[in-house]
Amino acid sequence: MRYDTRLGKYAGKPRPGGPRSTLCISSQVGCKMGCKFCATGSMGFKNNLTSGEIVEQLVHASRITPIRNVVFMGMGEPLNNYNALVEAVRVMTRSPFQLSLRRITVSTVGIVHAINKLHNDLPGLNLAVSLHAPVQEIRCQIMPAARAFPLEKLMNALQVYQNNSKQKIFIEYIMLDGVNDEELHAHQLGKLLDTFEVVVNLIPFNPIGNMSQFRTSSDEKVLRFQKILRGSYNIRTTVRKQMGQDISGACGQLVVNVSGKRSPVSADVPTDIEDICI
Repeated sequence: MRYDTRLGKYAGKPRPGGPRSTLCISSQVGCKMGCKFCATGSMGFKNNLTSGEIVEQLVHASRITPIRNVVFMGMGEPLNNYNALVEAVRVMTRSPFQLSLRRITVSTVGIVHAINKLHNDLPGLNLAVSLHAPVQEIRCQIMPAARAFPLEKLMNALQVYQNNSKQKIFIEYIMLDGVNDEELHAHQLGKLLDTFEVVVNLIPFNPIGNMSQFRTSSDEKVLRFQKILRGSYNIRTTVRKQMGQDISGACGQLVVNVSGKRSPVSADVPTDIEDICI
């Protein structure tokens, strides 16, 4: 893994727990997507990692503990580094790692043309989609890249992907107070996902110092949102555990030092997706 004091350094480590450990890894230094609730987006795009650099994260982590699951939920948009991603995942499925594709999850904001290729290139891979809003207008407000991938086209691509793969799709949904966490939004999301086999993962927003205009949804709102999806739409819905806030390493807080400027300490991005995939 590249160790670059100007652009960033490897910050991933395995998350232990019971019979398995999960490694959250990065595919890029920085990110082009610019999601307004994410610290990584604020640093812009610096570089793609090579397939070797991606795999090396697994090599280092495997020296600490056996790795059972890998999630591409660290820095970067994996599908914007498509060829390196595919090559790295294929290496992970071979000796000495021998990970099943069903133990590897790739998270994307929804790069439609890449989703269309993914099942053919990596059949059996778990797909997670950073949806974060049930309508295009809100999605564009908090995820500028969504303008290039309209919600209708994204959902059509996901329907084709699911028809071909016969697998559940994981939907990631960050909870932003007063933005996308009202009962109306829960019903809109339920109707949007009505024809899909999905698992929705609600993600409490992690503050990013003075960088963000957003607030964390209350526990009551998160639980009410979950109850609507479960009760009214029979959608399996989980709430992500909050870990790593004390070192600015929770979901959406991952950022690195750039050009000597001070920034929060980077660390792994814990996730609960793997608890369902195994």
